[in-house]
Amino acid sequence: MATLSSPLSHKTLSSPQFSTKRHACPLQQLHLPLRITSSSTAGKRVPQTEECSSPFKELRTVACGLLAVCTVATASPVIAANQRLPPLSTEPNRCERAFVGNTIGQANGVYDKPLDLRFCDYTNEKSNLKGKSLSAALMADAKFDGADMSEAVMSKAYAVGASFKGTDFSNAVLDRVNFGKANLQGAIFKNTVLSGSTFDDAQLEDAVFEDTIIGYIDLQKLCTNKTISAEGRAELGCR
Repeated sequence: MATLSSPLSHKTLSSPQFSTKRHACPLQQLHLPLRITSSSTAGKRVPQTEECSSPFKELRTVACGLLAVCTVATASPVIAANQRLPPLSTEPNRCERAFVGNTIGQANGVYDKPLDLRFCDYTNEKSNLKGKSLSAALMADAKFDGADMSEAVMSKAYAVGASFKGTDFSNAVLDRVNFGKANLQGAIFKNTVLSGSTFDDAQLEDAVFEDTIIGYIDLQKLCTNKTISAEGRAELGCR
C-alpha cells in the first residue's frame, strides 16, 4: 500500500523559522510500507530492506517496480523537462473544458483524459475559472490575463510560456506548477500555495506575494528571479 500525505496545518505554517510574510509548508512526506509475505512469513512484517531481495523473483520484480513508479509519479511534475508534450487536442470546444475542470485529478494530477488548454484565450475571464480544479492541465502559451483564478487548484499544471498578467491567484493552490518563461506581471499571489512550483525565466514584475505559502527551498529558488520588485521581495522575505 502506498500512502501520500501532505499535511498543511496552521501550526506548521507558522513555524518560527519563517517570517510573517511566508510560511513553511512541508511537502509530500512519502510513506511506502510495501510488504510481501509468503506462507512462512504470513502475519509478520517484512523489513523494507528485504522486500527487494525476496526469493520470489516475480513478486520481487513487481514490488520493486511499483516502488519506483510510485516514487517518481509523486515526486515529479506531470511533464518532465526531457519529455515531449502530447499532440494538441483536436477535441471540439476543448478550451471550454476549463470551465468544468479536472473532476478526477484533485491534487495528484490524475485524469481520465488530458485537460489541454494550450493556446486558449481566457483574457478577463472573471467567473468561470474561479475555484476550478485544473490539476495536470496543459496551459502552455495560453492567455489568462486579468482572469479571476482565485481558489483554483493547479497542481502539476504545465504553464510554460503562458500569460497571466494581472491574474488573481488569491487563495489558490499552485503546487508543482511549471511557470517557466510565463508572463506573471502584476499577478496576485495572496495567501497562495506555491509549493514546488518553478519560475525559470518567468516575468514577475509587480507581482503581489502577500502571505504566500511556500517552502524555504522553493523560496530560495524564487528569490533568484531578478524581475521581482523590491516590494515583492520584501513580502517574500528574500535576502
